[in-house]
Formats: sequence, C-alpha cells, structure tokens
Amino acid sequence: MFDYSNSTGANKALGINPPNAAIDITTHGSDWLWAAFSLFMLSDLGMATWMWLRPKTQRVLHLLPIVILTATSVAYFTMASDLGSTPIVAEFYGPHHQDMAGEPATRAIWYARYIGWTLSLPLLVLELLLGTGMSATELSSALFMEVVFVVSYLVGALVSTTYKWGYFTMGTAALLYVVSYIVGPAAAAAGTIGSDVRKVYIRTAPFFAFVLLLYPIAWGLSEGGNVIHPDGEMVFYGILDLVIQPIFLCAYLFQLRDIDISRFGFAPRQVIVSEKVAATA
Repeated sequence: MFDYSNSTGANKALGINPPNAAIDITTHGSDWLWAAFSLFMLSDLGMATWMWLRPKTQRVLHLLPIVILTATSVAYFTMASDLGSTPIVAEFYGPHHQDMAGEPATRAIWYARYIGWTLSLPLLVLELLLGTGMSATELSSALFMEVVFVVSYLVGALVSTTYKWGYFTMGTAALLYVVSYIVGPAAAAAGTIGSDVRKVYIRTAPFFAFVLLLYPIAWGLSEGGNVIHPDGEMVFYGILDLVIQPIFLCAYLFQLRDIDISRFGFAPRQVIVSEKVAATA
C-alpha cells in the first residue's frame, strides 16, 4: 500500500525520494504539485463522466481532453513524488539569481514535465483546431511545430552553457508559428463553417494563444535564467497548465455543446455509414 505522508499527514515524498540537485523543490513545492495533480485527476474523471453523459454522436471532442488530462496527471504525480528530474549546472548565479547553493550549483530540470507536454500540448492545439474544420494536412504543420517547441525547450534546459538560448530561440520561433496559425488561418477557417462556430473560436482562441506565450517567460525565469526558485517554477508552470488544460478545455467544450460536430467534417463511424446508406437509397 502506497504511503506518501506520515501519521501527521505531512508530505514525505522528499524523504523517500531525496532531491538530486542543489537548487531543487522543497516540501512546499511538492505540496503544490500534489494539489495540482489532484485537480488534474479530478478534471480527468469529470471529463470522462461528461463524455458519457453526452449523446454518442457528440462525444468525439471529449476524447482528446481525456488523453491530455491523463498524460498531465501522470507528469504531475511524478514531479510531486520528486521524481523525473536531473541535475544540471545552472548558467547564472549572483544577484537576481538563485545563488543560495554557491557557485557552481546544479538546478533540477524536470524532464517529466516535458514528456507530459510532448503528449498534451500538441493534442491541445489539435483539439482547438479540430473545431475549425481544417484538413489533416493543414493541421500537421502546427502540431509539428508544437512538438519542436517542447523538444527545443527540453534540450535547452539540459544545456548548462549559453548555447541553451539557441534552443530557446528556436523553440520560441516554433511557438510563434503555432500562435500565428491559431489567430490567422484557423480563425478564417472557422468562419467558413458558420457564424456560431466562429464566435466560439474568436472567444477562446486568442486566450489560448496568450497563455501559450507565457510559457517562454516561465522558462526564462526558471530553467533558463535561474531567477526563481524551483518552488516558484512549479507554481508558475502549474497555473499555466491548469488554465490552458482543464479550465480552457471545459470552457471550450461547454461553448460547443449545442453545435453538431458533423459540421466540422468528422463524425462517429455509424453516422457516416448511415449517411452513405441514405445517399444511395
């Protein structure tokens, strides 16, 4: 039986899995991560319940959120347990940086987070763009660039020299491509489906794009610049992940609840078969 706390209810994850870097999370950071994990897990269960309460023909858009929230829940469970990180020598020290461990000092880099992002962030972009009726070919470039963004940031975080900023630049450029696609061609495509779909997209897509643009700031202050403590890093990233995943997904799907998803160009197999039979009758 798993036991993550002692008889007083205190979190003992860092006692079981000691920090492996000089600049690492404390029990406060682990507590926050356990709270975030609980929210992601509850959101995942809630999304699954919501899907089963929907008509069979309207469940397709709920499938990706379940996958997204499941992947993120696993990532946060790993980080809350003080697992899934590796020590990397920080590039910056001194005033305005984390220098309490002396120089040089290692900072924990959480590769578990990036594994979760590799699974969740491209699917988040896909979930948003599926509501525009764009073809698979049109979607592929945006999804690829989202993966480039995550992988570039991971490699940059694992580099201890100034070369990390080269990866940061390439990753940010890939992210800007995704954002430009979301607010440009995708918005135009949503308008071709109908004014109601376009209204939903215009209300949600700019907010989604704005939150994406906050991730480079978080990276620059944490893995990149070693400015904020890892506990603050966890809070910053955690808030962004909570906003762009369960909160955004619930708001987005709620606004699409009365729109027939067949208008987006996809539908459950039985609906497609029925339409073909009716057309040949």
